Amino acid sequence: MPQPNYFSVMKIVTRNRKAYHDYDILEKVEAGVELHGSEVKSVRAGKVNLSDSYAQCRNGEIYVHHLHISPYTQSSYYAPDPYRKRKLLLHKKEILHLSSEIDRKHLTLIPLQVYFKRQYVKMQLGLCRGRKKYDKRQEIHKKESKKNIASLMRMKRNNAL
Repeated sequence: MPQPNYFSVMKIVTRNRKAYHDYDILEKVEAGVELHGSEVKSVRAGKVNLSDSYAQCRNGEIYVHHLHISPYTQSSYYAPDPYRKRKLLLHKKEILHLSSEIDRKHLTLIPLQVYFKRQYVKMQLGLCRGRKKYDKRQEIHKKESKKNIASLMRMKRNNAL
């Protein structure tokens, strides 16, 4: 029997649950994150906050803004700014595709989750369109009705046994 490869395991650090509620996600893209100093250790410790963060394309490069990575407590005197903009590592073709979609369809790039893939910090970006208030209500109604139907089916199945 082959041994499991422990380096290919994805360890999810944090997710942006609010993004799934506030936006319609049209496309997902994986990008590397350029970090400085002890920021990787902070990410490993789970000190990342994705709320209110977004990505922008400037001069052929994509940066993520308002991504909060708390300073590592055991680090030396150098601690990078927790809210600094961080460069995302993507292929040029992907950057051109995303920037053209953003400009053409008036979409937004939102970070959905931060995770480790092998030893590298990766970020999943979503090409998103904002939802209106009534759209959010409809989504909540759909989820509740699915939940109710599933519970009724379970009750019926249990009574039949």
